[in-house]
Amino acid sequence: MPKKTGEAPKELLLPAEGQIVCVVTEIIGADWIKMICADGSEKMGRIPGKFRRKIWIAPGDLVLAAPWDYQKNKADVLYRYEKDEKKKIIEMGYISKEILDLVGK
Repeated sequence: MPKKTGEAPKELLLPAEGQIVCVVTEIIGADWIKMICADGSEKMGRIPGKFRRKIWIAPGDLVLAAPWDYQKNKADVLYRYEKDEKKKIIEMGYISKEILDLVGK
């Protein structure tokens, strides 16, 4: 779809303190996903209500997540990166190409 004239480019959302970039490996259901994070750990991600019907997340997608303080194997999904943003995140080194190859996307 062509961009609308006068539309400003969207600023790339980078991980802040306490956030991590992850790759979705599986959709579990009931708003939960499995993902492999940049540090190599596998986490369960919860898709918040504000994303449920607005943003579709599929295996192979790159997401920004915030790990829970009290359960380290779970995290909240904060953002899903678009294809062009995904390339920039990989180039910047926030996630390695090897982790993406594990998922196969």
